[in-house]
Amino acid sequence: MAIEQGDVITTGKAKRLYATNDPELLWVQHLNQATALNGKRKAEIPEKAAYTNQISQLLFEFLNQAGIATHFVQRLSKTESLVQRLEMLPLEVVIRNYASGHFVSRFGVENMQVLEPNVLEFYFKSDALDDPFMNESQILALRLADTETLVQIQTVAHQINQHLKALFDEIDITLVDFKLEFGRTDAGQVILGDELSPDNMRLVDQSTGASLDKDIFRQNSGDLTIGYAQVLQRLQAKLGA
Repeated sequence: MAIEQGDVITTGKAKRLYATNDPELLWVQHLNQATALNGKRKAEIPEKAAYTNQISQLLFEFLNQAGIATHFVQRLSKTESLVQRLEMLPLEVVIRNYASGHFVSRFGVENMQVLEPNVLEFYFKSDALDDPFMNESQILALRLADTETLVQIQTVAHQINQHLKALFDEIDITLVDFKLEFGRTDAGQVILGDELSPDNMRLVDQSTGASLDKDIFRQNSGDLTIGYAQVLQRLQAKLGA
């Protein structure tokens, strides 16, 4: 059956989701929009969607081949992909390998301090509440996930970190931190969803120390797409895409 694009389901900060003629699949359109301060600052960035979509494709396929289940099905165009429909958990999972961003200001530590062991944090996904930090007991008390699901998410998140950190090291990029989101399939399996791109990662060029991620936009320090293009080009060269 040929997959056809249906009605808009929702439009977020950086993506628009459409239904398809297959109830198990969603059509994802990446947008040329960058946001900061939880969406309070926005700007149109030409070509950004092509970078985030293609980088996500490469990283999802890389993880799928490593045995980690993701929602990615196929890329449809430079800015669009097909993904498995999930019931998303209202949680953001952040893995930190180095101190940066809010972690530095919250704990008064040096920027880029190595974190050993690496840090895993949960946040409640709510724009209205500015995505507040959550601990495991809060998640359980609010029935957002059960203990088994939390253990599974943490295990998979650490596996993803191992794979991605090694991959980026091989292309001379330091994976500082990144955000993951998970959802349930109709069969009840918890798998990785959302996207994997410099929009939800901190990436630093190991040769120059330059940011290759959305910090360029957050800090108004240059052309965001130059950093994203570097990430895409290096991943394509490494993964043979």
